[in-house]
Amino acid sequence: MPLPIIETPKYETKLPSTGKKIQYRPYLVKEEKMLMIALESGDQKQIIQAVKDTISSCTLGKLDANILPIFDMEYMFLRIRSKSVGEISKLNLKCVKCENTTKVEVNLDEIVIDTKNLPSNKIELTETIGVVLNWPRVDLIAELSSEETGDTQSSSKLAFDVILGCIDSIYDEKQSYPASEQTKEELNQFIESLNQEQFLKIQKFIEAMPKLQHNVEFDCAHCKEKNSLLLKGIQNFFSSPSLTTVS
Repeated sequence: MPLPIIETPKYETKLPSTGKKIQYRPYLVKEEKMLMIALESGDQKQIIQAVKDTISSCTLGKLDANILPIFDMEYMFLRIRSKSVGEISKLNLKCVKCENTTKVEVNLDEIVIDTKNLPSNKIELTETIGVVLNWPRVDLIAELSSEETGDTQSSSKLAFDVILGCIDSIYDEKQSYPASEQTKEELNQFIESLNQEQFLKIQKFIEAMPKLQHNVEFDCAHCKEKNSLLLKGIQNFFSSPSLTTVS
């Protein structure tokens, strides 16, 4: 006789990047176990893969986490976690004055990503030549993480690699040249041919990427100092079981 199946509730949200409606469910014990194992490993690549797999499973196979912009991935995981464990996350936040920690409750459902006034992804480099860019995607960050050899990459090299990975196409007055049809060496040569002003235009677009962030105000439980902290990135919003708390 087959065992009874427990119905899993479904919810709906909108992707910050496109406004597209996405249906999702809470993560189950099997996904929570996978997340905890990845976190305990300390392996960045494994953690990213576990988060991607969880998002793909919990969006009922309708969302490919590999091609999501980073802020979409963080937002979706935040929504899934909120419905899985609870919308209140208890964080131990450090006082800027005495450096003691205070337990602070953050409502995850109040956290949104501001996508107003985003720059155009079409960057004009000259009167006839330009590039079309994508926001940094999850698969790009996973690829760069897997390329690390144990030595920390220089910030300049990492920034350069991110820019290369964000190029969607290059165009001139005659046609468009999809990045997928070019070799990495060809794209590298194109970027290296830019002057500082042109390169800065591309860099500014990447730096303008929407971020998962939330301002938290609290009074220190020890010295009573009023604190105002800006939490950034998904790792700053969880205590357990999936991701660690900022300290």
